[in-house]
Amino acid sequence: MAKTGGIVLAPLEHAPLRVMIVDDNMDASDSLGILLRMVGFSIRIHHGGMTAIEEVEDFQPEACVLDITMPGIDGCELARRLRGSPHGKDMLLIAVTALSTRDAYTRTTEAGFDRHIVKPADPQQLLDLLFEFERERRQGPAATPPSTES
Repeated sequence: MAKTGGIVLAPLEHAPLRVMIVDDNMDASDSLGILLRMVGFSIRIHHGGMTAIEEVEDFQPEACVLDITMPGIDGCELARRLRGSPHGKDMLLIAVTALSTRDAYTRTTEAGFDRHIVKPADPQQLLDLLFEFERERRQGPAATPPSTES
């Protein structure tokens, strides 16, 4: 892995991971989109749940980073709909939200999110999650080292 500017990058030797970002905060979603594009991911950004739903079939995201407090279709409802889509079962869903209450964690878990990250999100944490998911998706889970016990 290369290290540049404090961000650790993973080499891409295949088609880039398709990541959909959905957040009604344009600055947050656009900034995250720039970062993820810079490291090689294929990105689509939406500022509302309905436009994201309309593009899911065409883009077929492999991972989604969703805010959970959006007007209209919130991130939890969007996660439920994504999980119900033909590609949703294997999708990585990451909630990135300012909410850190027990109720918020319960809501995201019940909606089908894989991870719940509290804003401000650490960019390296997001990159690590996406790179690990991408590695497992492309190569399968890391092999378990052989046991040294006799």
